[in-house]
Amino acid sequence: MSDKSVRVRFAPSPTGPLHMGGVRTALYNYLFAKKHNGTFILRVEDTDQTRFVEGAEEYIMEALKWCGITPDEGQGIGGDYGPYKQSERQAIYKPYAEQLIANGKAYYAFDTSEDLDKMRKQAIQMKMPNWQYNSVTRTSMQNSLTLPEDEVQKRLANGDPYVIRFKMPRNEDVRFEDEIRGWVVVNTNNLDDKVLFKSDGMPTYHLANIVDDHTMEISHVIRGEEWLPSAPLHVLLYEAFEWEAPKFAHCPLLLRPDGNGKLSKRDGDRLGFPVFPIDWFTADGEKYSGYREQGYLAGAFTNMLAFLGWNPGTTQEIFSLEEMVEAFSLERVSKAGAKFDADKTKWFQQQYLRAASEKELTNLLREEVGDEIKDISDEYIAQACHLMKERATFVEDIYSEGEYLFKNPTEFDAKTVRKKWKDNAAELITAWREALSKIENFDAVTIEETFKAFLAEKELGIGKVLPLFRLVITGKGMGPSMFEITALLGKEESLQRIDANTPTIVKLKD
Repeated sequence: MSDKSVRVRFAPSPTGPLHMGGVRTALYNYLFAKKHNGTFILRVEDTDQTRFVEGAEEYIMEALKWCGITPDEGQGIGGDYGPYKQSERQAIYKPYAEQLIANGKAYYAFDTSEDLDKMRKQAIQMKMPNWQYNSVTRTSMQNSLTLPEDEVQKRLANGDPYVIRFKMPRNEDVRFEDEIRGWVVVNTNNLDDKVLFKSDGMPTYHLANIVDDHTMEISHVIRGEEWLPSAPLHVLLYEAFEWEAPKFAHCPLLLRPDGNGKLSKRDGDRLGFPVFPIDWFTADGEKYSGYREQGYLAGAFTNMLAFLGWNPGTTQEIFSLEEMVEAFSLERVSKAGAKFDADKTKWFQQQYLRAASEKELTNLLREEVGDEIKDISDEYIAQACHLMKERATFVEDIYSEGEYLFKNPTEFDAKTVRKKWKDNAAELITAWREALSKIENFDAVTIEETFKAFLAEKELGIGKVLPLFRLVITGKGMGPSMFEITALLGKEESLQRIDANTPTIVKLKD
């Protein structure tokens, strides 16, 4: 298969917010398409109208946009294979279902929900709790395989409700090669006669999915492991239509960090981390937190997601989206489930924050903090970001941890006051203030040289003065270089802080 023929799709259902597992599926499809100069398509699978959630489709598109996972064609974008929403394609599916009936691959089933409930209850009484509508049980049900032809036509003419079921062959091995898992073999005796077309006139996922993938010329179906049980049916449907099947790749599950099992939204609530890319609000106002609103950079989020199930085969961990495209391959996607690690996610965020330009951080900080820094120049904020970003995880930390860069502190670290502010502290700070006031070229290098000369003259160790200096300027016990902080604040502001804060600390000590 040539690179140009690669066409992949991400096909979510608008039944709620897009889980991070869904975002990872979209990401892998996107990376695969870009790696092979192919096409990445967004298709909305809304055949199940009973589970449709208002706003979910818009949420999906907004989440992908934030992550930088941009479709080449699809819902909201357009293209030559539309419509890209299944409810808008409704008219095309029934002829395909009827084609299967004509070919003896499917049949009409007239059983009511009461009939099906009765059969399930009888099966339980006979100690057969896992009753299925299959190659054995279909012979005792109300369908076009058991009813006379004239009866079937009469029911159809009368408008009796029916579904169309796939006629699962008996005792056949279905074999297909998964791009991630290798050969998969399932015997049809373990499969039921799935409904392909519902009584409400809508196709089920199985039929619509196959028809859409075929008519949209999808070359590779890259989806979550939860769809693996459906794959044998899909392979049989391709055979029934005499179509060439795409290549299948089923990605590993995302697992909860504190045990076995799939990561769910409840795990995020319980353990205190988001499982959604952006905030989601339910119809009754309940909020589910997203990574965007918690301050994560989009690149950090997608980089973290990529590594949940894939590795590049090297020690490199930090990748831009473009670098991921170059490195990505399905061969390096794991079969085993990937355990989510909230601490590792924060590590990715820290790395991205540190790598961000001061200009980018300045803009982000203005968005985050707003009025508090509206009158401060971009140049000053950029320097503050440079000073603080090594100590920050999120953009907001630059301000919350380095607020002293923007305003005089009103609180002073109690531990430092208690341990370092001795009886001669005020005298030492006053003497250092005098040396500081005489500096003409007020840059970090000159301030540091002057400070060392001051210590040498007074025959003092650095620990006798530097913590006091930091305390009166910043209110903190630790932080970035005091010489860089002082240079950024400027001579006038630094001297004013020493004058204003020294008496306050003396009172606290007393």
